[in-house]
Amino acid sequence: MGTSLEPTHTELPASQAPHPDHADCRGVASILARVGDKWSVFVIMMLSDGPKRFNELKRMINGISQRMLTLTLRGLERDGLVTRTIFPTIPPRVDYELTDLGRGLQQPVKALGQWAIEHQDQIAAARTRFDERNEG
Repeated sequence: MGTSLEPTHTELPASQAPHPDHADCRGVASILARVGDKWSVFVIMMLSDGPKRFNELKRMINGISQRMLTLTLRGLERDGLVTRTIFPTIPPRVDYELTDLGRGLQQPVKALGQWAIEHQDQIAAARTRFDERNEG
């Protein structure tokens, strides 16, 4: 008996359209990747009380490199969360400020940052317990 090249399962279920609640997952994921990034959270928190200059932000955000701050500010500006204003002085002065859209995000970001600050010891203890149980 030979092998047939004829398809045997020709009745396939109809393809389903994505559920309306899940249709924008990719778009939402890209937004959450931006606003949930640790440096973006810090920048948004630091800008919540008004405009700041680049070096002021760099001093306020411990551990961020100049390149990472530049990339973070550029991404936040691209997403419409931050504006960059250049003043024609010598040397040029550049201020960064939250837009209305960015200000709408500052409350949840501040809450997330505050939660992290308040629970960092508990998280560290849980990590230690997990790592001790799973060694070896």
